[in-house]
Amino acid sequence: MKLSFFKPKTGEQEKVSIMTDGYFKRLFSAYNGESRKALCSLLSACTRREVTKVKIKKNELLPLFLTGKENRLDVLVTFNNGETADLEMQNRLSDDDLRKRAEFYTSRLIAGKLKRGKKYKSLKRVYQIFFLNCVLFKNSSKTSRHYYYQEEEEHDRLSELSEIIFYELPKLKTKFEGVLNGSIGIDTLTGEEMWCMFLKYRHEEKARKLIEQLCQKEEGIMFAQLAALKADIDFNAYWRRTGKILAEMDEEMYKDQLRAEGEQQKSLNVARKALAEGATIEFIQRITDLDPETIKTL
Repeated sequence: MKLSFFKPKTGEQEKVSIMTDGYFKRLFSAYNGESRKALCSLLSACTRREVTKVKIKKNELLPLFLTGKENRLDVLVTFNNGETADLEMQNRLSDDDLRKRAEFYTSRLIAGKLKRGKKYKSLKRVYQIFFLNCVLFKNSSKTSRHYYYQEEEEHDRLSELSEIIFYELPKLKTKFEGVLNGSIGIDTLTGEEMWCMFLKYRHEEKARKLIEQLCQKEEGIMFAQLAALKADIDFNAYWRRTGKILAEMDEEMYKDQLRAEGEQQKSLNVARKALAEGATIEFIQRITDLDPETIKTL
């Protein structure tokens, strides 16, 4: 897994990209006040409604039949009114169909909400939210896209049961650069855009001042930054431990290689001496495990 870093000022932790899958999960599903407040704020911006309380749910979708596909979600939550939201971070496009994946997740979440004996009208709304560090809809410059079931000509919605939301973070680049050079005011950004800029650019040194402004502008982003600073410490400690383990493994592999080379040299010396004394190639092969071609070259 490739991580994005920037070199911090002296005494600071290196900042990890929130677009790293494990970091995204850690940031928004950790059991602390900052992460929970940040998650509610993010969901409020995405759903365009006030979210004040959420509960983190088990993120595995078990198959509906024996050979069915299992799915592990990033951050799955329920609201205090019974509605559900799944937040996914997608770093790059794959060879699969992301649009169909979004519909599949949505249908699975809906199907898992209705218990036996309950009426369909009791179903609660499901939000499927994807943050994409890639471009999926190439013919549009929009950063956010909200999808519903609706009539093809009159555009009335079939129901309010499901909403699929995509955020294409790379499409923020022009607006991000405009904010940095002062041609675009931060007050003109929507809540969704502020959050997307935080997710996309929080780890970059050039965005340091912007992140400070976003924290002052949006309380939820301030809590996310506090939670992220804690997560940075955990991730830096993890990579230090991992680096130490890898270094020890490399050292041991190098020692093994030297030992192997030493044994090889001993075998070659024995073979040369045996050849000088008139031993056959077959005999030398048996006592040294060298291949015949190598022995012939000595």
